[in-house]
Amino acid sequence: MKLIERKSYLEKLINVMDTPDIKVITGVRRSGKSKLMDAFITYLDGLSIDKNIIRIKLNLKEFESLKNGDNLYRYIEDRFDANIPNYLFIDEVQLCNGFETVINSLYEEEKFDIYLTGSNAFLLSSDLATLFGGRVFEISMYPFSFNEYLLYYPQSDIDTAFDNYVIKGGMSGSYLYKTQADANKYLYNIVRTTIAKDIVTKFKIENEDLFNMIVDFLMDNIGSKTSVRNIANSLTSKTYKTNDKTCGAYIDYLCRSFLFYPFKRYDVKGKRYLESDKKYYLADLSFRYATIGTKNADYGHLYENLVAIELLRREYEVYVGQLAEKEVDFVAIKNGMKTYIQVSDDISRVETLKREVLPLLSIKDAYPKIIIARTKHPETQVEGIRIIDIARWLASSQF
Repeated sequence: MKLIERKSYLEKLINVMDTPDIKVITGVRRSGKSKLMDAFITYLDGLSIDKNIIRIKLNLKEFESLKNGDNLYRYIEDRFDANIPNYLFIDEVQLCNGFETVINSLYEEEKFDIYLTGSNAFLLSSDLATLFGGRVFEISMYPFSFNEYLLYYPQSDIDTAFDNYVIKGGMSGSYLYKTQADANKYLYNIVRTTIAKDIVTKFKIENEDLFNMIVDFLMDNIGSKTSVRNIANSLTSKTYKTNDKTCGAYIDYLCRSFLFYPFKRYDVKGKRYLESDKKYYLADLSFRYATIGTKNADYGHLYENLVAIELLRREYEVYVGQLAEKEVDFVAIKNGMKTYIQVSDDISRVETLKREVLPLLSIKDAYPKIIIARTKHPETQVEGIRIIDIARWLASSQF
């Protein structure tokens, strides 16, 4: 399999190297967590310092005996070298019975610089601090960005590359397949495995069919404000009887497994956060095509999904903007600075451009305002609002 260096993630690990935190790499299944760990070990190997690296892959037969907590602890302790820095790497840590006690003990002993990956069912973002009790530094991984896709498939025609990326997505494991149909089978299996192993088993969900219907509903309504009550009513009217509480819990599980990401609403005028009617975006658009096909493909909303996940990659705090009856697709915040963003498929028609511009013009503060659309042209401006082609925005590291 062709590998590319995922520099931004590797730099994050390098920056926290030798700090006392437990470093935990999280992200949707098959997003490259283990490969990142391998790349970091290669980086360590290249340093001109003496060090002791302990690498454990609990999903391999070689380490079968370490799935017992006592055995794992003894194995690590036996390989400790008090004279040089010690680095501990464990893949699929949850496969060890009692791993929490082992990791907490090693953390308290302050002998090792600890790095972990594992099933999202056990290493959920919201559980990390409780799980390990100490300081945790989380490295959130996402599927390939468009920039990384261009590194994998070097080409000069950015517009054709973008159209392909929208369909292929950023799950690089799917690139190995010769046909899109076979790639979709691989992607579909990731979705269903995430549901079966990371969610249904952990949370003891009895009605898996209902859960899958909620997954399909969210995929079919990317970019739409989602009311848990409306989902419950919609599903009840079709096949299953359910309620707000059940649907809300199921959606929370999907988000905690990194398959979907929730975006709260932000009242631009009142400068407050709103809890109701969140929007949910997929970790990667390819999951949608592989699961429900191309039906109801609203490209405006699909492009919103691309922008939403890219903003998270670029470490923005992101909200859906609410301004009276108008909506701003995203309010992106970093270092106290806001950027207001509208996303559109086609703004070549005057009325469409006006529709996208009006909410931005209604915001009276001086923070930057941009429209990201499929223009296929260099950047322009209208009434002080930047208009940027989505392919070129994704391929750039800056706004």
